[in-house]
Amino acid sequence: MSTVNVRMPKYPECWESCGNCAAGDVFILELLVKVGDHVERDDNILTLETGKVALDIPTPYAGTITEVHVIEGDVVAEGALLVTLERDAA
Repeated sequence: MSTVNVRMPKYPECWESCGNCAAGDVFILELLVKVGDHVERDDNILTLETGKVALDIPTPYAGTITEVHVIEGDVVAEGALLVTLERDAA
């Protein structure tokens, strides 16, 4: 098993061109995991609020959450560290 960091993905390109959905700060509305939780690939780990829409953020890996680096209400930028997990064996 290996430890991996899950980071905030790149914001959708339309947010820069239109800006309509991402009005205001992008912050964590709801944290959906805690240390010790097991997640499958593409399970949602948190919900973002963009001022106009809520957006679920999935994990790109399956594994067990070992650290959570954010809390509800945190403003997050692209590339921000969200969680660390111990990946399942391939």
